[in-house]
Amino acid sequence: MAVVDASRFLADLYHLRGFGRVGTGVIRPAYSAPDIEARDWLAGRMAEAGLVPQFDAMGNLFGLAEGPSLLLGSHSDTQPTGGWLDGALGVIAALEVARASRESGGPAISVVSFQDEEGRFGGTTGSAVWSGALALADADAVADTDGVILGEARKVLGSRIGPDVNPRQFTGFIELHIEQGPALDAAGEQIGVVSDIVGYREMMVTLTGQQNHAGTTPMALRRDAFQGLSRFAVRLEDRMRNVVTPQSVWTIGHVAVAPNAASIVPGQVRFSMQWRDGDKDRLARMRCVIEAVLADVAGEMELGLEIGPLMVLEPVAMDRALRKRLEAAAEAVAPGRWRLMPSGALHDATNVARLMPVAMLFVPSIGGISHAFEEDTAEADLVAGLRVLARAAGVT
Repeated sequence: MAVVDASRFLADLYHLRGFGRVGTGVIRPAYSAPDIEARDWLAGRMAEAGLVPQFDAMGNLFGLAEGPSLLLGSHSDTQPTGGWLDGALGVIAALEVARASRESGGPAISVVSFQDEEGRFGGTTGSAVWSGALALADADAVADTDGVILGEARKVLGSRIGPDVNPRQFTGFIELHIEQGPALDAAGEQIGVVSDIVGYREMMVTLTGQQNHAGTTPMALRRDAFQGLSRFAVRLEDRMRNVVTPQSVWTIGHVAVAPNAASIVPGQVRFSMQWRDGDKDRLARMRCVIEAVLADVAGEMELGLEIGPLMVLEPVAMDRALRKRLEAAAEAVAPGRWRLMPSGALHDATNVARLMPVAMLFVPSIGGISHAFEEDTAEADLVAGLRVLARAAGVT
């Protein structure tokens, strides 16, 4: 059996951190110059490892082994101000496992770094297109927060684009990721084997009132769109109590106030409304509560209400056979220091599950911090995750 090289793995992981590094964090959003530079470097490392690097139209980068193979990987793009391990860990660990296996004549392992997992153009976009969950033409029409459409952004790929990668050549997919939550770190555990990935719903909401002078418009006569958002947010928390569990979450994330001026009563506010849960029926009930509260607030405050299209990702259970391989590997590498747990974050594995069996494992996030420059994981835990991944893939 092959032996993974922890030093080589860490060296590659730290090298990838250099593309877009800012202090302890990384700014490497999809299709940015640091993202493309990182992908070109990854393609070179894949080739050096004996894999065939191949970009598809979205910029998903595959390192292909010959014949049927297990696919390992994650993504290498980051949040606008992101951490250095989110996604990158899974890509570099996959590369090391594939390299070690090839060096010793072990099983065929292919590698992938999916594009735009972090949502510059919607979230898990690259794997959504590859899996058939999203048509490329539809993806191309999506704009980022600066108004750039994906179809224009991906022109930066130029001649890198090759033929589509056929998913039928892969026997399954395993994704290693940081937990992005506090459970493992708080318990002093090294490994989380994922049981399922929660479902996700998101929509854009627009409340429209009356723009007016901030100094002369009496409070009782105002139709303040931002105050409508404020009332909605407070009331929603109260109304959700009888519907949700402690694992249910909802978030008002992106907010755009118009005209966004100090001396003008806001005439319009546009915001994202996102909610997540592992139960499909509960997700539907949460939607009913959200829309009912929006309607109540809009009616009371005489605000116009517009709700955009609903983005949907269903809960996904991990493949039992692959999960059992991860559980056995976790017990071998970190006996008594691992747990079976759900993933509250979305991952590319959600989309890949449309095509093949999938499984995931986590390593701790120090302090539960992720999507921030402070994101970090102890080297010993990073290496433990690598070794569990290798064992589950038949490579040690």
